[in-house]
Amino acid sequence: MKFLAVLLAAGMLAFLGAVICIIASVPLAASPARALPGGADNASAASAAARSLSALHGAGGSAGPPALPGAPAASAHPLPPAPLFSRFLCTPLAAACPSGAEQGDAAAGEREELLLLQSTAEQLRQTALQQEARIRADQDTIRELTGKLGRCESGLPRGLQDAGPRRDAMADGPWDSPALVLELEDAVRALRDRLDRIEQELPARVNFSAAPAPAPAMPTALHSKMDELEGQLLAKVLALEKERVALSHSSHQQQQEVEKELDALQDRVAELEHGTSAYNPPDAFKISIPIRNNYMYARVRKALPELYAFTVCMWLRSRSGGSGQGTPFSYSVPGQANEIVLLEAGHDPMELLINDKVAQLPLSLKDGSWHHICIAWTTRDGLWSAYQDGELQGSGENLAAWHPIKPHGILILGQEQDTLGGRFDATQAFVGDIAQFNLWDHALTPAQVLGIANCTGPLLGNVLPWEDKLVEAFGGAKKATFDVCKGRAKA
Repeated sequence: MKFLAVLLAAGMLAFLGAVICIIASVPLAASPARALPGGADNASAASAAARSLSALHGAGGSAGPPALPGAPAASAHPLPPAPLFSRFLCTPLAAACPSGAEQGDAAAGEREELLLLQSTAEQLRQTALQQEARIRADQDTIRELTGKLGRCESGLPRGLQDAGPRRDAMADGPWDSPALVLELEDAVRALRDRLDRIEQELPARVNFSAAPAPAPAMPTALHSKMDELEGQLLAKVLALEKERVALSHSSHQQQQEVEKELDALQDRVAELEHGTSAYNPPDAFKISIPIRNNYMYARVRKALPELYAFTVCMWLRSRSGGSGQGTPFSYSVPGQANEIVLLEAGHDPMELLINDKVAQLPLSLKDGSWHHICIAWTTRDGLWSAYQDGELQGSGENLAAWHPIKPHGILILGQEQDTLGGRFDATQAFVGDIAQFNLWDHALTPAQVLGIANCTGPLLGNVLPWEDKLVEAFGGAKKATFDVCKGRAKA
């Protein structure tokens, strides 16, 4: 490619010289000719011009066109012989100068031709200068590549320097010689081959110069040992975790067993104190929660069916000291923690929650005495009634109307459930005693409620009766023998 660029530049320079010669010869051809002897007329001038034009084609050209019909005859005086002109373009051309209007037209055409030739010559000159600058840039690039090649070869090992024939790029002659271009291409190709060989030999040399063969076995053995120790440590951690879970489970079971034994001992002591006949009625016991906390409660073991109406009655004695009764009972089902809740928080009135809907009940239990409470509700129109000590205290409607009570829930005495069966809050806990908690699947009449409250018509719930085997105490809540009808006067 470099050689072709050099040849193109040389050709352009030769063409530029030829054009310059043409430009130099045009003014000479356009100059007036010598005056012809004998005062030649128009025909003589035309003949002279024709002879001048024939000189451009060489000496053997035609003498001019034949005379036109009617034209005057040529002068009888013979014209001097026309000078012989060379065929080269640079030879001055002799031409007769036209006269009159023809001379002016010829001069204008010659000026336009001259301007065109000058513009073309200027373009060619600019092209030649650009080619010359490009050739010089190519020469500088060749010199730079030659220097880099020398430095690369000087940096290689002696064995690689001797691997191939070395050529001096500066010793073959001028820069525009084809031999130099070919030699540079060979040098670059050889350099590329050597670099490829070096890249292929480097990994082998690195592996060969590394540590001896037995050395890599040590990290392998070390890693295997570490993996083995990690496996042993993980197995030990898992074993300890299993032991911890087992101990926690066993401790929980032991705690429950101890609580049961304590409850049994307390029941036995109560039997001894009150006599053997104290535990004869199935409802002759109470649940006592002495302090406010989130772990003392009683749980009813029997599951409830779906209810479209209910009546719940119980005996309550609050020991909260006037700071709110807390939660005497709460019933929670999957997806609804507040299916049925009886709650009194702080100084707020007592509330009945059904499916998270609230109704305020006009009940008061702040005197620390036993009180009989009954609450009736039906899904039709959400009607509710609240009784205290056998008397109707208030009623209302639109409490969770047309919502049936969902089955298979958990009934807790003494705590409010935030989730199914747990997540108790100490501020909502009940403090006091609960007895004769009964549940029916219909609304009791006012006469039935009054008979239960004054102990003249005791009645057990048909859905949930108050029986010792159905109620289990947890967390320190105590189950003690108690006949509420006899104990009201003693309390």
